[in-house]
Amino acid sequence: MVNITHKSNTLRKALAEAIVSVSSHETINAILNNEVPKGNVFEMAKTAGLFAAKKTSDMIPDCHPLPVEYTSIRYEVRDLDIYITSEIHTIYKTGVEVEAMHAASVVALTMYDMLKPIDKNIEIRNIRLIEKRGGKTDNKDSGEGIQASVIVCSDSISAGHKEDKAGKAIITGLQKHSVNINDYIIIPDEITEIQHKIKEYVQSGISLIMITGGTGLSKRDVTPEAVRPLLDREIPGIAETIRNYGQQRTPYSMLSRSLAGMIGDTLVIALPGSTKGAEESVDAIFPAVLHIYKMLKGGKH
Repeated sequence: MVNITHKSNTLRKALAEAIVSVSSHETINAILNNEVPKGNVFEMAKTAGLFAAKKTSDMIPDCHPLPVEYTSIRYEVRDLDIYITSEIHTIYKTGVEVEAMHAASVVALTMYDMLKPIDKNIEIRNIRLIEKRGGKTDNKDSGEGIQASVIVCSDSISAGHKEDKAGKAIITGLQKHSVNINDYIIIPDEITEIQHKIKEYVQSGISLIMITGGTGLSKRDVTPEAVRPLLDREIPGIAETIRNYGQQRTPYSMLSRSLAGMIGDTLVIALPGSTKGAEESVDAIFPAVLHIYKMLKGGKH
């Protein structure tokens, strides 16, 4: 199965359709009047569809087991066609379009099985996805036009004793969301130097400042102390999202002191200094955090 461990849970919905065509109005009347020998076609087929929705991962090898939190099976009779609509909801890391199509197809097969004794010319047609919603592919926030600077705070890296990987991981993550990297710099973990660079970037009109390093608990981890006094307003939800995402992957994330807030129209985010921590932090908040720029312009939120 595809690795989805980097994804976040979001509300996901899918709507699918299948069509069962019968050969006579007598068959339709038998269904509507509950005169089919095998039983109530609509109720039996609906029950089969509910089972199918929950068992999709048992039947389709690459489908992930997931919590099916809502299933609806609806019917509409149009002349000799019965339109089956299945709707599935979940709050999970991956979508439910296959679950919706699987449910619709099993409903159609159940109807076929129940109706074949009275109609030898039944046809199942057009099993298809009508709509899917949720997940990053549904997110319209883009980093186009956003100018970002990445600051790596580390005494050892700035002295040339280690190679920077966290800053480069952040740059890779930002570029995936079309954010333009205006500058990338490595500086010692000193309050005055961190504050000087932040002020310089803000004055030059940089939209986004990403800082990695200096958010732990050692004596040299001073980034929050450097950043917090400069903020016009803190945005605690960003740091909460980063920490929650990290704690689902390692309990050590509870020790991180990530910080985010605004200086004028510039968003400043301080991330962990480890490569994995930086990568996961970007995965946790992008592209959703880019919505802040629409809010700044008075856009819909």
